[in-house]
Amino acid sequence: MLLEIQAANAAFAIISKAISNGKELHDVAKDAQTYFDNKSSISKKANKNGGKSELEAFMALEKLREQEAHLKQVFIYAGRPGLYDDWLQYQAKAKRARQEAERLRAQKSAAIKRRILYFFTALCTVLVAVPVVTFLGYIVINLII
Repeated sequence: MLLEIQAANAAFAIISKAISNGKELHDVAKDAQTYFDNKSSISKKANKNGGKSELEAFMALEKLREQEAHLKQVFIYAGRPGLYDDWLQYQAKAKRARQEAERLRAQKSAAIKRRILYFFTALCTVLVAVPVVTFLGYIVINLII
């Protein structure tokens, strides 16, 4: 989680510096995406309490909330009218797309696990059945002769 916090802070610093130097929002779009990707990752890890204390996770999230409030002001005052609302809609759409991609990955993983289990079961069945059938065949042949 520490790496994500550092990356989010670096992206935030770049965005703030660029905007204060008169750059447009679209000039720092890549850094904004980096910031929000890391924010999402930090939130997930903090909710899982990724090895940190609850206070540390809370403080990291609180700092991100403050930074995001600042970015909101930047979107509102340095962007076009309605840009922040459009950004929120885009974030919601992107989140749904990430969730769908994660669901598809989980389905593929489950399908692969089922195939492996099926193959292993078939292999074990063959490995057990062949000696049993061979032994029974040997007994039948010896009883007949």
